[in-house]
Amino acid sequence: MDTTTYLIKTCTPLLWIVIACAGALLRSRGIDGRAARLEIWQRWWAIAALGCGSLWMTLSFLTIGDYMADTIGFTRSPFQFEIAFANLALAVAAFRAASGSARERLTVGLVAAAFLWGATIGHVHQWFAYGNHQPGNGGGILVYDVGIPAVMILLAVAQSRARAPQPVLA
Repeated sequence: MDTTTYLIKTCTPLLWIVIACAGALLRSRGIDGRAARLEIWQRWWAIAALGCGSLWMTLSFLTIGDYMADTIGFTRSPFQFEIAFANLALAVAAFRAASGSARERLTVGLVAAAFLWGATIGHVHQWFAYGNHQPGNGGGILVYDVGIPAVMILLAVAQSRARAPQPVLA
């Protein structure tokens, strides 16, 4: 595989992060107040990064399963169907979280972390134990799998703190 093809395959998951960041940056321009900006960032992160990214994974595993398996470095497996629907669950939760509270978004971030950080452990294990250096096993997917839930959790915590009443010091 040539370098350009490898980079395209490994960086594709990062597209959802770029879209979320660009959308949030554009939408939050001129917005006063930390809580309002955090709200915008959380909605964009939930919809574009986690929601659309997970929906993309769902459709990819269901429609181009052979390509996905090859990109990850595996042969096609019936478990890809299960991975597709686990991603669909993340997408549904993320789309719901977009209109939810910071607490709901924190919960969705934790659920995403349970699945995606577990996937990260599997990717890293395959990398080191079996030398699987396929573009879908390392690189962009690791940034996506670690970063998406981490940022969602951090944004929810920051918003909770921004809205919490500050104690009055005597």
